[in-house]
Amino acid sequence: MPPSDAPAAPLSVAPSRFLDRTTPPHVATLVLLAGLAALAMNVFLPSLPSMAAYFDTDYSVMQLSVSLYLAVNAVIQVFVGPISDRLGRRPVLLWSIGLFILATLGTLLATSATVFLLFRMLQAVVVSAIVLSRAAIRDVLDEAAAASRIGYVTMGMAVVPMIAPAIGGLLDEVFGWRGSFVLMLLAGVAVLALTWADLGETKARSSAGLRSQFAELPELMTSRRFWGYCITATLASGAFFAYLGGAPFVGAQVFGLSPAALGLYFGAPAIGYAFGNFLSGRYSMRIGVDRMVLIGCLICLGGISVMIAFFAFGAQLPSVFFGFFIFVGVGNGMVLPNATSGMMSVRPHLAGTASGIGGAIMIGGGAGVSALAGALLSPESGAAPLLALLLVTSALSVVSILYVMRRRREIGA
Repeated sequence: MPPSDAPAAPLSVAPSRFLDRTTPPHVATLVLLAGLAALAMNVFLPSLPSMAAYFDTDYSVMQLSVSLYLAVNAVIQVFVGPISDRLGRRPVLLWSIGLFILATLGTLLATSATVFLLFRMLQAVVVSAIVLSRAAIRDVLDEAAAASRIGYVTMGMAVVPMIAPAIGGLLDEVFGWRGSFVLMLLAGVAVLALTWADLGETKARSSAGLRSQFAELPELMTSRRFWGYCITATLASGAFFAYLGGAPFVGAQVFGLSPAALGLYFGAPAIGYAFGNFLSGRYSMRIGVDRMVLIGCLICLGGISVMIAFFAFGAQLPSVFFGFFIFVGVGNGMVLPNATSGMMSVRPHLAGTASGIGGAIMIGGGAGVSALAGALLSPESGAAPLLALLLVTSALSVVSILYVMRRRREIGA
């Protein structure tokens, strides 16, 4: 058996035809699958202050709708990858989106913060759309080509977090906080119909049981390169998750922004993320996965460092705070497609498992960073604790990818 760090043999590219379930899914379907998960992540964030008022609870309680959601995301990803490696991508996706629709109905009918948070956690099943759209790409493409395709898919997906907070803020002002969840419900129904019509199976159903599927995990979990990619992605995206947990508070309490204004500002990093995804799609095959990750980590660290310098010299403005997060977005747009492709390429026959476990590590770490960001912030502290947290996680991501690159040289991959 080859060592778990050994490079994988390239796979062949399978053609796809739109709305033809006998071929791999069309790129538009993959974009909308990932976009649904992105919509569920952040469209309602400008409504957090008004939701706290509606349920007569503290902002910190409603902020749990981010951190608890991310925590359940992480747990689901541990299992959805191996299950899809066993049963195939298509049935797992259809069931997951169906459950997401039911959970969204639950959030709309909730009469207390506790009930709302319960159904909000159940909504996390939609993370299967991200995990399995990536796995479906890796099923039919080799490492560099998969990174390129994932980059283009997430570039299209990035339109959702770019505009969703602005839409969410407007829906809040017109319809109240439930407007965002009605949008999620309608989007879920539409994506379920599209997935049923277009998504052909890319992973043959395995005859092995789930026990034997999990028995293959040591192959993956003993790979230092797999862990390196996971940790790099976790640290780099930690800046974004800290932003999710802290930016609504900073915007509303420190800068005094309205929900609509907060929604417009909040989408700024997605502009950078889309551009970073474009760079991944354009250059990953030419430059290589590891170097793209390193460049992305350095861009993220540089943007945060310059933002902190501006704040230190008194330019504590919403345009500075949200504007420099565009660089964080660019960095993440380069890091995540390439690191994801790297972690799935260690053992290609376990691509779904790798995508799930890698995503679980990333989201689990993000849940912790998001909760920490929310706990550290207060009107008296301003944005300083959030900025310090961003700087630390971004700097450590550079260290992590440098280790991965050294490991690749050691094994001659």
